Amino acid sequence: MATHEHAHRSPRLHLPAVFRRPRTGSAAGTALGTGTAQAQALALLRILTGFVFLWAFLDKTFGLGYATASGKGWLDGGSPTKGFLGSVAAGPLRSTFHAWAGDSWADWLFMLGLLGIGVAVMAGVALRPAAAAGTVMMALMWLAEWPPAKHLADGSPSMSTNPFADYHVVYAVALIAVAAAGAGTTWGLGRLWARLPVVRDHAWLR
Repeated sequence: MATHEHAHRSPRLHLPAVFRRPRTGSAAGTALGTGTAQAQALALLRILTGFVFLWAFLDKTFGLGYATASGKGWLDGGSPTKGFLGSVAAGPLRSTFHAWAGDSWADWLFMLGLLGIGVAVMAGVALRPAAAAGTVMMALMWLAEWPPAKHLADGSPSMSTNPFADYHVVYAVALIAVAAAGAGTTWGLGRLWARLPVVRDHAWLR
């Protein structure tokens, strides 16, 4: 008995549209389609990461009673860097951070950085500059906390939970990921931002 093989009729698993791989390569090097599950997941990561920075700015500015006590906000005369940098107790830059603590330039640079990064990332604009600025900020804060230390300068345990991959590293990688993926086009103003003449002429502003 002869058998007939129909190689072109192989069974196919039908997946929902959001899980199907695009059939064209036109998306290479550009942002993901705004309707894909990947794009929406990156947009959610972008918004939440941006809110981390924006919330820190709001709490430190107005003293909302969370990380910054009520009445101790920036507008109340408090310094957003004095407590953190002044309490650095480990690491090679301990004396440098102590010298910076509470200086006006440090307060303004830190707060403008939090505000600018938070607004830009949540809005989905200027993701590359925001990722660069946020990575530098997170690197400095990582150096200030110095997770590799097992003991502080006074000999007490540092209580570090991981010698490298703490939350500062995670936030920096999240910023880089959303910028590299062009995640501002989903649930954001990324497309409008990219059409601005200055942004078209200077790709690093995207």
